Amino acid sequence: MNLTALPAFTDNYIWMLHDGSHAVVVDPGEAAPVQAALDAQGLQLAAILVTHHHGDHVGGVNALRPRLLGPVYGPAREDIPAPFTPLQHGQQISVLGLRFEVLDVPGHTAGHIAYMQCGVDDAPLLFCGDTLFSAGCGRLFEGTPAQMVASLARLNALPGDTRVCCTHEYTLSNLRFAAAVEPNNPDIALHTQACVQLRTAGRPTLPSTLTRERAINPFLRCSEPAVVASAQAQGAASEGVVDVFATLRNWKNTYR
Repeated sequence: MNLTALPAFTDNYIWMLHDGSHAVVVDPGEAAPVQAALDAQGLQLAAILVTHHHGDHVGGVNALRPRLLGPVYGPAREDIPAPFTPLQHGQQISVLGLRFEVLDVPGHTAGHIAYMQCGVDDAPLLFCGDTLFSAGCGRLFEGTPAQMVASLARLNALPGDTRVCCTHEYTLSNLRFAAAVEPNNPDIALHTQACVQLRTAGRPTLPSTLTRERAINPFLRCSEPAVVASAQAQGAASEGVVDVFATLRNWKNTYR
């Protein structure tokens, strides 16, 4: 099974899995990159997975329908271009012979879901949309800090070798913020160097892994003393995880 990040817009990725003849794509915000990849590799489109309703994740769905052999899957509690098969936490779907488990991860949007697949190349795959980014997380457009903390904890409980397939190339900017939160974290410095080299070579910084994110991502490290101290310096109301997270998220919203 082949995993490819298809660049879209200025910093989106549309993830494509294919077996050499059939493909599934995740969050096709625009159709053209998918159509080009299908044509270049002679693939048929078996299914579309959608994590949430934002236009840069669903904008290409209807244009791809003439090539679609199977269903569009998406979150039951969001307005996804119809027709689609609505999914909720705990459900499982089978695509290309692969089984995906659906996880509820509200926060970025109210009904955001993620797709967890185990067994491709012996390493799990997580398609997490805009909930978890490398060294960051999504803005809270519709959810609360407590919801996002719970969603990130749900994802963080997955195996460490899980490959994190998020949908934006925000890694370097996120790492700059992570370094401001934890200036003495050597893992952040080392990963920044690696990501600069990747981007200089025109390559994506993704997928990441949960093991890596646990070392560099401040939003998964809200109980770490250095992260708590930085949040308190920014006015966190307490050392509690939700207060620390909320303070970091507000700080990140205005960080330049």
